[in-house]
Amino acid sequence: MRFIKRPNDFLFHALVIVASVSLAVLSLLVIYSVVMRYVFDDAPDFVEPIALLLVIVIAMFGAALKVREGGHIGLDSLVTKLPPKGQVMAAAFQHLCLIALAVAIFFGCLQMAETTMEDRIPILGLPEGVRYCIPVVASVCIALFSLENLLALFVKKHN
Repeated sequence: MRFIKRPNDFLFHALVIVASVSLAVLSLLVIYSVVMRYVFDDAPDFVEPIALLLVIVIAMFGAALKVREGGHIGLDSLVTKLPPKGQVMAAAFQHLCLIALAVAIFFGCLQMAETTMEDRIPILGLPEGVRYCIPVVASVCIALFSLENLLALFVKKHN
């Protein structure tokens, strides 16, 4: 399991840092925007597109982090009533579904990123495809974390 656990540990900590910094920057941006708008009557126009990118980072990386921790939405009330083998099979099915979702997100967002890379985000001037690159990275993390959890199910079963 070390072959996947160690790289995923590094990836997990990197995502925690990026998501945490993004949340802090988003909070500061919102405070700055509110103060500028209501105190100085001078609303900065760059805050909204930056905030949107930060929200995408926080949501997508947060989702990946919860997959690693096993904190995603599940039907625990149903699964706990199953016999032990059924619980393992339900967890395996859940992780396979998450991997399938990650693959769909990866290819869908990769196609959107390629399609919109020539367009520019107004005010910022960044390629529009940047919005879709964030879920591409997150989907890879979701797939790796789900694979780790899936492998852990069967390593526990055989030990």
